[in-house]
Amino acid sequence: MPRYQLVETESVRSAEGRPYSPALRVGDWLFVSGQVPLGADGKTVSTDAEAQWRQTMENIRSLVEEAGGTMEDVVRIDVFVTDIRHYLNHGDIRKEYFQPPYPICTALEVSGLAREEWLIEIEAQAFLGTPD
Repeated sequence: MPRYQLVETESVRSAEGRPYSPALRVGDWLFVSGQVPLGADGKTVSTDAEAQWRQTMENIRSLVEEAGGTMEDVVRIDVFVTDIRHYLNHGDIRKEYFQPPYPICTALEVSGLAREEWLIEIEAQAFLGTPD
């Protein structure tokens, strides 16, 4: 039996030829690779930071749900933005996806992401087991 399980959805899959997994379930834990604002068609949804936030969060939600969890199971997110204002100005969007206690979070401003039009990338970790 494999020590981990690949998690992907119809709309969130690893890009052909790219050696990574969108998410891996390891026991009770789900590790979600950096998600970006790609829609199901594989295209960037918008150049607007708010729209990119929402699509990125939807991609995370779809992977968490595919693994059998909910957004309430997400315990950590790491946010990478090309301008820190994209992080500071969109806390309200996180409140749409998470309830208190909110996941722990690290936010980093980076000089660029894999595609020039991407403004945000978010990694996530979720605990899908039951606490002892």
